[in-house]
This record gives sequence, C-alpha cells and structure tokens, in this order.
Amino acid sequence: MQSPAPKYLHLGPDAALPALEGLRQFKTILVADADVQQTMMWDVSRWLIESGCLYALAWGKDCEQWREALEDAALEAVNYEDVPDERGVHVTAHEEDDLEEVFWFARHRASHPAELQQTLILHIAATQRREEIEAQYRDA
Repeated sequence: MQSPAPKYLHLGPDAALPALEGLRQFKTILVADADVQQTMMWDVSRWLIESGCLYALAWGKDCEQWREALEDAALEAVNYEDVPDERGVHVTAHEEDDLEEVFWFARHRASHPAELQQTLILHIAATQRREEIEAQYRDA
C-alpha cells in the first residue's frame, strides 16, 4: 500500500507554532536549515511530541542537539516512565547523511510498531523550499 504524500510545513527560525491539523500518530523529518535559539528547539520538540510524533529524523544544523531535545521531550511527555513500544518515540540524527539519504531511510526503512502512515516534513529555514524538498522526497 502506498503511503500518502507527506505534509510539508515551513517554519521560520522564530515563528509561532501552528496547530498540526490532520495528523495523529506520525513520522517527522526535521530539516534544519537555520540556526534557532535553544528555547525554540525545546518548544518545537515538545510541540511535535504533544502533536503525536512517534518517529523523528533530524537532519541539518545542530541535528544532534535536535535529537537530544526530541528524546527529552518524549521522556518528559510520559513523566519519564516506561511506555509500550507502540507508544514509544524513536528519534534519529543524520549528521553525516545527505538529505536524499534521510528521505530514502524515512520512506523505506524507518519503521515503528504503530505502523505510522503519515509523514510531516518540518522545514526550519529563513525561506521555504517546498517544491524542491517535496521532489527530493518523492525521488528517494
């Protein structure tokens, strides 16, 4: 079965966080093309987890710090208690990979016990590149 096209969302480095409508349990590919304040990194991480992100792949600037923030937000959301595998959050950082490799991994290998059907490409940058990024994802 073919999974639906990903949802692309562009956020500026200091943008307000919108409601994530139409997503429930989902996978996020975080494309960080801009530096952000640490407080925004934490706010975005908590927002993603609270919105239902169960698998996050971080790529770009400070992707290792993004991984840590997302993992901490996931732990904080369950009061640092153990959760069943299907509710656990998986997070990866892709510091050494090209974006095309991250997209390929997200489409073909990144799996979760909850069988996530929806993907969010969260692009944090000064300007959006929707068409280019969506084409790279499709070609992966």
